[in-house]
This record gives sequence, structure tokens and C-alpha cells, in this order.
Amino acid sequence: MKVPSLHWGIIAPGGIASSFTEAVQSHTAQRIVAVASRDLGRARSFASRFDIPHAYGSYDDLLGDSRVEVVYVASPHSEHLTHALNAIEAGKHVLLEKAFTRNAEEAARLIAAARQRGVFLMEAMWTRFLPHIDVVRQVLGSGALGEIRTVVADHGQYMVPDATHRLYAPALAGGALLDLGVYPVSFASLVLGEFATVSAVGTPAFTGVDGQVSIVATNAAGAHALLNTTLFARTPTTASITGTRARLELDGDFYAPTPVRLIGRDNEVLDVYTPPRPDGGLCFEAAEVARCVAEGRTESALMPLDETLRIMRTLDEIRRTVGNRFPGE
Repeated sequence: MKVPSLHWGIIAPGGIASSFTEAVQSHTAQRIVAVASRDLGRARSFASRFDIPHAYGSYDDLLGDSRVEVVYVASPHSEHLTHALNAIEAGKHVLLEKAFTRNAEEAARLIAAARQRGVFLMEAMWTRFLPHIDVVRQVLGSGALGEIRTVVADHGQYMVPDATHRLYAPALAGGALLDLGVYPVSFASLVLGEFATVSAVGTPAFTGVDGQVSIVATNAAGAHALLNTTLFARTPTTASITGTRARLELDGDFYAPTPVRLIGRDNEVLDVYTPPRPDGGLCFEAAEVARCVAEGRTESALMPLDETLRIMRTLDEIRRTVGNRFPGE
């Protein structure tokens, strides 16, 4: 089936929206026709930069544009519920940046609203749609690793301490976990399925948000996930999946296009997959939205809404364990 060229609108033209727009325009047939910001000048600047025909100083104005079929929401986590819910109620399909919402309660509200309205909704966990992750799925499905015993993944970035930065701002649902830690948690969920147990330790940042978190999770089969995230240092951002017969190693950054190695029990390299293109990885999630919409589906089998909700519940439990609550929760 030919992937249709959907007409996209962008809500909140920040850094990730810039990367998304560049990838979509460079590597897909999708068309971005509108952008909205609370600051009209910012919207116009973004539109000019990417040759987008319509700029709005109000999100409601963008949602009222009949030319917009699907909305990409790139605002801070604290605004995800409101922005995505308004888009759903306007009858728009929605691609919502990860982490999906502040908490599982908000995620459940969005999922219920999308299902009732009959529109497409998906978490923008772009890693799920990359070619090297498809290789991971194929290897897991083949049984080549044997019985999976351990998943290890980390994602740490050095973020300069700045109370005005969104990752240090409690009111914007900042912290390492929702922005960075969601990657290793989602990766472990992909490999192990639903977690049976979750435990964590954390160290707060100077503003009170979670600055560093280490997680141990298990599934019903007793496999372990060892996961770490931090705002305090740049970590290797690698991942591995170890089974009784072999293991997979993903180079850093594991969540972006990167080589994957199949390694035997004797540490011999059995196979190596190198992705064909390291740039523009955000284009794959946009193509997945278009494919699903073309097929009349309201969610993706590669990032199902029920799994997104389970992941949000896991993140809630981790935050509860380390003592991190956001204002208004």
C-alpha cells in the first residue's frame, strides 16, 4: 500500500519539533502545512525556516484548520494532556511526544478519548520504528538468543544545572525519568513484555525533580532489566539483551540508528547489522502514522496504546518509589 501524504500541524515549535520537521520533509512524502505557538512570532519564524505555509499564534486556530489532518504535539510533558485532548476532540489524529503524559491517569484519559472519537493516537517513541529495532524484533522472534535472562540499558546526558530549563522544572514535569529514562524503560518493555516487579533508587536534582534513577525490573519468567538514567553525566547510552545462547549488543546511542551485534556464548561475533542511514530517524514514526491511517487503524501494532499505558504505570511506580511528585498530582 502506498503511504499517503498526510497534512500535518505542529504544536509547540521547539527543538524536537525542528528535528521532526527536518526529518519528515527530507525523507518522507508527508506535508507539514501549519505550525502553532502561543507566540505568533515564534510560529512565523519556524514556518519561514521550514517553508510551512500557515503559522498560528493559537493552538485552537491550528486545530480549527480543516487542512490539518494529524497533529504532532511537541510541548512539555505538563501540557501533553491538554494539547492532545483538544486535538482529539477536534477530530485530528495525534502523534504525541514521549513520555506520553505526566502519569498513567492522564494517559488513560487520552486513550479513552481517542478510542471514543475514533481517531489515531500514538506515542512518539521514535526508537520503536527504526530499522535496527526491527532487526532486534526479528532476532528475538527467531529464538537465536535462547531464553532471555537480562536486559541492560542506560540513557544519561549532562544537563547544565539551570532552574529555568524544562528538565529541571517541576511545573513542566521535568526530571531524568520522563525525558531520558523512558527510552530504556520502553526498550526493556519491548524485550520482556509486561513487568512483574519494579524497584528503583533515585537522587533528586537541586530543584527536586529526579536527577538520577536506577531501576531493576523483572517479568513473569524471572528475566531482569537493569536500567539507568541521569541528568548529571553523559553515559554510554548502550543496550544489551542476553539470553542463554547468545546476546545482542546495541551501540550508543541505542535509541537512535546504530549497529547491532549478535554475539555467541564464547564472545564470538556471529553477525553485525549496520543501519543504512544514521540521520533523519524521526521520519519512520511519521511514516508509521501515515500507514496506519491509510489502513483505517487507530493505533500502531509497533507501539500499542495499551503498552504505552503500562509503561506510564511503570514510570508512576518508579516516581512513587523515589519520591518524585509533580505539582498538582
